[in-house]
Amino acid sequence: MKKILFVSSEAHPFIKTGGLGDVAGSLPKALAELGQEVRLILPNYKAIKTFGELHFLSSLRVDNMSVNIFETQLPDSNVKVWLIDQPEYFGLAGNPYLDEAGNDWSNNAERFALFCRITVEIAMDRAHLNWRADIVHCNDWQTGLVPALLSFEQNRPASVFTIHNLAYQGLFPANKFYSLNLPGRLWYPDGVEFHGMLSFIKGGLVYADRITTVSHTYAQEIQTPELGYNLDGLLTYRNNSLFGIINGIDTDQWNPATDNYIAEHYDVNSIDKKAVNKASLQQRLGLPVDDSIPVFGLISRLVEQKGIDLLLDYLPELFAMPVQFALLGSGDHAFENQLQALAAAYPEKLSVTIGYNEGLAHSIEAGADIFLMPSRFEPCGMNQMYSQRYGTIPIVRQTGGLADTVQDALPETIANHTASGVVFNEANPGSLFEAIKRALLLYQNKDAWRKLQVQGMSKDFSWQQSAKQYLSLYEGI
Repeated sequence: MKKILFVSSEAHPFIKTGGLGDVAGSLPKALAELGQEVRLILPNYKAIKTFGELHFLSSLRVDNMSVNIFETQLPDSNVKVWLIDQPEYFGLAGNPYLDEAGNDWSNNAERFALFCRITVEIAMDRAHLNWRADIVHCNDWQTGLVPALLSFEQNRPASVFTIHNLAYQGLFPANKFYSLNLPGRLWYPDGVEFHGMLSFIKGGLVYADRITTVSHTYAQEIQTPELGYNLDGLLTYRNNSLFGIINGIDTDQWNPATDNYIAEHYDVNSIDKKAVNKASLQQRLGLPVDDSIPVFGLISRLVEQKGIDLLLDYLPELFAMPVQFALLGSGDHAFENQLQALAAAYPEKLSVTIGYNEGLAHSIEAGADIFLMPSRFEPCGMNQMYSQRYGTIPIVRQTGGLADTVQDALPETIANHTASGVVFNEANPGSLFEAIKRALLLYQNKDAWRKLQVQGMSKDFSWQQSAKQYLSLYEGI
């Protein structure tokens, strides 16, 4: 049995802004179910939701700051959660990274450097908790200084650093390095210095014993100039320690047979009941209730990475066809405004909900026929897996985790029952439009469509598969 300290800046259901939150809320639970002793550590944000009792554990001083540690439980598991309480840094309104106006917190470097320092104290059993980690598993730039700081410790735990999205690197001016009072030996090009700036993510990429990312294809892509964000040389240098492990999904939370958010439960043997959810979704969103019209779903951050602009170029042309679109998301205000204007102009074709609503997200997965994920890059992606589990056919670009989890519907893959979606290659509007037209043709062929649904719903996307791979990785360090 390993003692695993899982370090994240967010975790569902406590607080979530994206896929990292889903992973940090699910992987620790799956590891515990494999017999490991897991502790999840998070900052105690003002917006955090707690479940059950909250216990005070200890206080310590780190870098001239007094910090309290509280303990709670990850729901439906025996994973203990340690919340790092420092009101000046974490007790502020807003989300983990942005203030209420949507701007980066001006002291993000200080906030997450403190979080990293506390993590090291806990991992080394210097926080009065009588617990010492065997493995410290860090996630994304906010935790990147942990492997760097652990490198100075005697008899330290092994460290793993997972890249969820290399585009976010935690870059700060050089003077932050000195004001954070970090060890001088870290400040050089083979350390955390990056073109004259402090790079939190390099702390993980340089010093962790193993680096993982969230799909096999993305592990290859980040070693190229196109998706390496100027770190491809370092990642290529460390490729013997770099592994791709596809994320799982929470198969309890995302299960059409038991989902409390949806109008009618169904499974692979009762796919026809999906039609009830389609009608419910259409009614909820004010779209004409018509089972013959294919409904496209899209749940996404409305930013260029997600390819929303590829769709916008062709929406008016698509509205000439018998289709409906259900969109949920937020992001770039220009995209939000453009979508809302289109929804006002085509109210019977397009519903746009700005923001995030968990219940509506489940209803879209259950009620849509087709799900769009035209991402320019996608380290792993979750919605394409949710969609397949719900018998909703994903249209995805051939990149990252999308390439690893969706098999394109071609004559041979439909015939041998391996097809589960529609895949296109180029990140341009024309390629996406052709994929949409291909999906609409398949939709007319009820036998082929049912084969795609059955194949997708039969796949095992559970965290158990991923957790076994992580456990094997830990044991190999």
